Amino acid sequence: MAHLPLPSAVALMALVCLATPAALEAKPAGTTSSDAGKTTPGEALTVEEINGATFTGSESGDKAGDKKARTSAKDKRPQPLLVKVQVLLDRAHFSPGAIDGRDGENMRNALSAYAVAQGLPASQTLNQELFDKLAASSADPVVVPYTITESDAAGTFAEKIPAKMEEQADLEAMSYTNPREMLAERFHMSRDLLTALNPDAALDKAGTTITVAAVPPLETGKPAKDEAKPKNKSEGKSEGKSEGKSASKSEDKPDAEKGTETSKKDDATKGEDAPKKADTSKKDDTPKKDIVRVEVDKVTRHVRGFGEDGTLRAYYPASIGSAEKPAPSGEAKVKGVAFAPVYTYNPKYAFKGVKTKKTFSIRPGPNNPVGIVWIDLSIPSYGIHGTPEPEKVGKTESHGCIRLTNWDARDLATRIERGAKVVFKDE
Repeated sequence: MAHLPLPSAVALMALVCLATPAALEAKPAGTTSSDAGKTTPGEALTVEEINGATFTGSESGDKAGDKKARTSAKDKRPQPLLVKVQVLLDRAHFSPGAIDGRDGENMRNALSAYAVAQGLPASQTLNQELFDKLAASSADPVVVPYTITESDAAGTFAEKIPAKMEEQADLEAMSYTNPREMLAERFHMSRDLLTALNPDAALDKAGTTITVAAVPPLETGKPAKDEAKPKNKSEGKSEGKSEGKSASKSEDKPDAEKGTETSKKDDATKGEDAPKKADTSKKDDTPKKDIVRVEVDKVTRHVRGFGEDGTLRAYYPASIGSAEKPAPSGEAKVKGVAFAPVYTYNPKYAFKGVKTKKTFSIRPGPNNPVGIVWIDLSIPSYGIHGTPEPEKVGKTESHGCIRLTNWDARDLATRIERGAKVVFKDE
């Protein structure tokens, strides 16, 4: 496949890295209020038990402690301590994937990477020393209140995200399907955790106060120069409406061949009723070009970002290739970054399940096949990108490329420069 220069890479004509067919499921909008009522077994989580959670288990390596950690994965109720640990890892840029409050491989790998970065022995099980390091990294609450704004409730939601790609091309924007999906992704959470924290909340009603993870809220458009300096307290809270609007307006006349980009403008004049605490972590979204080398580990399925001095600065779980379409080997360089990318399908890709013989484009949005950002690599047809299915990252395969959650892909994209080295590790 011919490789396109970066401006045209926004159209992603050379992609071979979509989710496997089994992962392409239609996303119905559903009813937003009833979504909030889908609770998991057990009592509702409380802000107090999560923010006040402390480690009381045994040291790493203790068999009883290890067994307890592993069996907690079978507990359907999110664990307050694990919610806290995952939020702290996320803030430190050692991503556990979607914050869900449950034990799992993504969290264990992030714990181990964080431990090594802190000069501690690698450990996939929480221990006292590791917990103390995490707790000392931030004194701020890990879950905070957030009041749903008029913009959040109104949104511009897609009625349904079709499973077939050629049908996705008919949508004006690949928007969220309901407030539950939007709010969970904005605060880096699984939808089940959002529900467990807010079992009776009307997520489609402005003025509803909910509990969310205190992390930098996900932005879905191109970063502005003053993104790290909010003009008022409502900035960063209006993705639900502006994301859908900007994508549909700017893509009325898509120009995929020229590499049309779309960017979301924050509606800073709305949402004044958003509580202060829900905005405090926004300052951490400052674009810092501090990653000069990336390692893509094809065996353990993760991506690591290193600074100029060799310091490990970021860790992300990833879905990397498959037996059918493996990820590349060797080295590459970052050619550039495209935010809010358009995906254009070329019939010569011959993807399974796509019957059309015509070229078509899929417009931007968080449910775009490559999510909200594309990091273009010097190896033709390969890149690092987001995904419409964040909860599956690290658990499913890709069609060759490196797939991160939308928030992790954005974090990496805002911190990496053109020319950065990308190394693929096969062992």
